[in-house]
Amino acid sequence: MEEKKDKLDILFEMQKGLDAYIREKRELKYTKGEWVQKKAMALMVELAEVVEEAKYKWWKNGTEIDDEKLHEEIVDVLHFFLGMAIDSGMTSQELFDIYIKKNKENYDRQNGLSKKEGYAIADNK
Repeated sequence: MEEKKDKLDILFEMQKGLDAYIREKRELKYTKGEWVQKKAMALMVELAEVVEEAKYKWWKNGTEIDDEKLHEEIVDVLHFFLGMAIDSGMTSQELFDIYIKKNKENYDRQNGLSKKEGYAIADNK
């Protein structure tokens, strides 16, 4: 019986396949660090495109956000994020586990329970 894959596992597999295809097709050979840097740069560019699609220019006459274009740019961000995670050696399970741990820490910080300095809740009463 085949094990059912979750959505994150499927996305990791698809991104790994796409990246391998592009690397082979274009004969690209970089170090792990270079790949992570390239993916981080591409991710930043795609994030800028998300900001552009979200109509950040408050000094201009407003126009409606095109949700389809906005969502496409967000997916582009995900492509490069997943590629960066994969290139760094991270698995979908590691990403999940680290996210869960960090999410708990972020809640702890907001509730004054973190051991990290700078997150204590001030009594404003």
